[in-house]
Formats: sequence, structure tokens, C-alpha cells
Amino acid sequence: MKAMQKLTIMPKSYEGQKAFWGFLFVLPWLLGFIFFLLIPLLTSLRFSFSKIQASSEGMKITFIGLKNYIEALTVNTNFNRTLIESIINMVVNIPLIIIFSLFLAVLLNQKFLGRSFARGVFFLPVILASGVILNLESTSLVQAINEQNANSGGVTSGFGAFELERIMLRSGVNETIVAYLTGAVDRIYQIVSQSGVQILIFLAGIQTVPPALYEAAKMEGATGYEAFWKITFPLVTPLILVNIIYTIIDSFSRSSITELILSTGFDNSNFGLSSAMAWLYFVTIMIILMVSTYVISKKVFYQE
Repeated sequence: MKAMQKLTIMPKSYEGQKAFWGFLFVLPWLLGFIFFLLIPLLTSLRFSFSKIQASSEGMKITFIGLKNYIEALTVNTNFNRTLIESIINMVVNIPLIIIFSLFLAVLLNQKFLGRSFARGVFFLPVILASGVILNLESTSLVQAINEQNANSGGVTSGFGAFELERIMLRSGVNETIVAYLTGAVDRIYQIVSQSGVQILIFLAGIQTVPPALYEAAKMEGATGYEAFWKITFPLVTPLILVNIIYTIIDSFSRSSITELILSTGFDNSNFGLSSAMAWLYFVTIMIILMVSTYVISKKVFYQE
């Protein structure tokens, strides 16, 4: 009997029990990480340094060193061009998405009739842009909207951007800023469709701000504009960092370079080159995330 008690798994101390149940809690994630992420990740790293040939006898993997990486960066011109275009689009779109999301979150936090319906409307593009909807036939709503924008919306959008450009140039606005803003008008559907999750995150953060701060500011004579910049904006700066990280990852997952990697591997059956492209892509994302996090985290305000 005493021997069986010694073989028991459950530790007797309180700290041991906490560690035991904590390990059981993270065990499903740990198993999923090992079998569904770590093993495929290491396999793709091995493929990136190898030449893969499929035959009737099976898959033959031959180590070739850095040839796949050299081919991706020097021989395959589509990879460099697509990667640079993806980075430029990300740098241009992220400030617009963050500003638009914060602005909408502040508006949707106000009390007005139909507020819940308005919140659902701005989150609807996230549902329409999901993988299930995009994989439907040509009769789907998303493709119908895209075709309508391509056929008829381009003229209206171009005219609106031209008028906006002319007005701002007459007002003395810098040409670089004018080009940036007019480009935002042309990408308005893309910005709205990628802002749903960010709006929800900002909205949740704004609702956690203590109302007593706004009441005290109002008693001191602060306007709504001053309350936003002195109370709301500083307290949501941690969420700005979260949304920027999320938007970077989301923009890369939606980019055309993922299609290039998939087509290289599965259409051209060049899994070694596609794995090298994927790892270069992965390293690029990690560098951008680390630089963005390091720079923005210095400006984040944490309430103590």
C-alpha cells in the first residue's frame, strides 16, 4: 500500500500541484506545436537546403547547400519583385488601417441608435474576406464586389482621387502627402476589409478606460478633442502595438508572395526552391516585426 502511494503521480506540495496541473493545461498545445508546427518547420528547413526528386521508388532528397537561396535571390526575379511589392504595400497600408480603425472605434463607442448594427456592418468585411467565402464560385458576393469595382468603380475612384489631389495641392499640402492620401482613396475597400479585427480590439480597449477620467476632464473644462489626446490615446497605445503586429502578419498572409511560393512548390514541383522562398519570407517578417516592436514599444504608455 505504501509503495503504491509512493508511485502516485500527483505531488503533495501546493507548488507541485500547481506545476502539475499547469503542465496538463498546456499539454494539448505542446503536442500540437511539436507535431503540427515544429516538425513541419524543421522539415521545410531541411528541404530548403536540398534538391527533391520524386520517383516511383519514393522521394530522393539530395543536400545542395545554399543553391536554392541563391536561385531565389538572383535567378528567380519574381520572388524579389513580389517581396518588395508586399513590403511596400504593407508599409503604406498599415498607418491607414490603424488610423481608420481607431477613428471608427471611437465613433462606435459613442451612444447612438443602431450602434450594434453599425458595429456588425464594419466587421462584415472580415467575414466576407474569410477563406470560406473567397473560395466560393464566381457568384459570390466578394467577387461580385471586386468585379464591380474593376469595371465601374475605377472611373469614380479615379475622379474622386483627382479632385482630392487638386484641392490639397491648391491648399499648399506637400506633394508626397497628397500622393499618399490619394492612394488611400483608391485602396479604400482594401483598408476597410482589413480593419474589422483592429476595430474590435480598439473598441474593447476604449471601453476599459475608467469613465471617471472623462468625468474629471469634463469638470475641468476639457473638450472632446483634448480628452481624446490626453486620456483615450495614451491608454490605447498598447493596443496600437498589438494591432500593428496583427496587421503586419495579416498583410503578409494576404500577399501575392504566398501564391508564388505555393505555385513554385506544387505547380512546378520544386519543393526545395519553394521552401527556401518560404524561409526568406519568414525571416523578412521576423525582422520587420522585431524592428516595429522595438521602435513602437518605446512610445507605449502603460498605466500603473
